[in-house]
Amino acid sequence: MKTTLIITTYNWHPALKAVLLSVLAQRTLPDEIIIADDGSSAETAELITSMRPHFSIPVIHSWQEDKGFRVSRSRNKAIAQASHEYIILIDGDIVLDKHFISDHINIAEAGYFVTGKRVKLAQGITDDILNAKAPQISKLCFFSKGIARGRDLALRCLWLHQKTSKTAVNSIKGIHSCNMAFWLEDAMEVNGFNAEFEGWGPEDQEFAQRLINSGKQRKIAKYYAVGYHLSHKENCRGNLQANENLLKQIQQQRTRACKLGLNEFTPQG
Repeated sequence: MKTTLIITTYNWHPALKAVLLSVLAQRTLPDEIIIADDGSSAETAELITSMRPHFSIPVIHSWQEDKGFRVSRSRNKAIAQASHEYIILIDGDIVLDKHFISDHINIAEAGYFVTGKRVKLAQGITDDILNAKAPQISKLCFFSKGIARGRDLALRCLWLHQKTSKTAVNSIKGIHSCNMAFWLEDAMEVNGFNAEFEGWGPEDQEFAQRLINSGKQRKIAKYYAVGYHLSHKENCRGNLQANENLLKQIQQQRTRACKLGLNEFTPQG
């Protein structure tokens, strides 16, 4: 099985650098990386160019014009460029445990998509990481200082994961696309992320709901595939109500494929 790691980003290149350094430290590398860039300025492109020679795999910069928060469209544009059958999706503020990619590969299963958890880091250790004062980026663990919330989620134990992984197979509660994995074929079946979502809002839950509507089930990567969330201010939620209404509509109508999604970039969508 070959994998594509998609990393979303927008104008926070120090965080993206930390994330890419954590990818370099992986025990198992993905087969390609695609940066899904929602309109960042030149600093992000320069960072990607400077990091690319350190990788033995392709690092693709997928950029779209900055017209506001359009992360669903940005993800679709990146997914449409993916060369491999399994997509691992993270945000550009998630520093990865060194087993992250191999863990996702290990738990991939036909008929399932995977939603992971995140351990929230405090501002102090986040600042150290961003200022390159924390060589322990690849050594973050349950015992690390500076964990603000979710220390238990830093536990990595296959047995615990197996006990909890299929406890909510048809639920979208608690889903975060900052740590998610799915089969490319399944994403194409539901036309990817719904690009009608603009601004912060449950586009990740809506995508998962359509996967469930199409007959797929959810697997939770708790206590496995551990990611550490860098501290930052929350995004504006001004469009939240409209986005939540979109989600309710999908749930009521049991919609499988959205109208505006991957089909904007590929006829297979």
